[in-house]
Amino acid sequence: MITVNNLHFSYKKSKGAHKVFDGLNIAFARGFNVILGPNGAGKSTLLKAIFGLLHYDGNIVYGQESITAMDTEDRIKLMSYLPQMDVEISTLTVLEMVILGRLPELGHKISDEDLDIVMDTLESLNIAALAARNFSELSGGQKKLVFIAQTLVRKPKLILLDEPVNSLDLQKQLELCQLLQKIVDKQGVDIIVVLHDINLAARYAGHIVVMDEKGSFYSAGRPDEVITPRMLKEVYGVIANVTCDEKGTPMVSPVCSVRRV
Repeated sequence: MITVNNLHFSYKKSKGAHKVFDGLNIAFARGFNVILGPNGAGKSTLLKAIFGLLHYDGNIVYGQESITAMDTEDRIKLMSYLPQMDVEISTLTVLEMVILGRLPELGHKISDEDLDIVMDTLESLNIAALAARNFSELSGGQKKLVFIAQTLVRKPKLILLDEPVNSLDLQKQLELCQLLQKIVDKQGVDIIVVLHDINLAARYAGHIVVMDEKGSFYSAGRPDEVITPRMLKEVYGVIANVTCDEKGTPMVSPVCSVRRV
């Protein structure tokens, strides 16, 4: 699906440059991918690079087509990207906010098809009742779901989501991951999600990519292949027990940090 080849990127600062990637190579699978890694591993930066928001050296490929060489219009048609973001003030309703996600497909007026897609998406996220509410009146979790709906209504081939479960309660986290899984299965869409919750990743991801604190590739594979006590110690600096439920899904129980405090 997505292949990252020899990626180099540094953030320029007044006192020099902060190197994030130095020859990074990663292959994502078709379906539901999750990127795991500690703070500072470059997970969010990698999504930005894939979406074309950064000037980097290297090549990022989707199938047989170079995303790096794509023009902006083709890249936007191919994928949707939801960064970590907070918008507190807006005069738009929830319905209007989500319709904006259809902007590349909208004609001179909003069609019945556009409205149907928007309402179906709101229904799938269990927020259809909020359609007429002003966006500014919503809670942080509700706003997050509106942004996710705005991303999904585009009907892209590839969806990039950076910490989409932040500020969502446990029920909504599970429902969102179940919805993403359904989109992968029913619509054939590929998804790459950055998560901090290892247990959530283990339950829903088909393919996990682990990055270490240096912005380097550590491992990739099925959850039961990559979520191990050794990975948790070497990547996260945590001593943890890893057991499996009746379906073979790994479950992490942290014990302590490897650092003395």
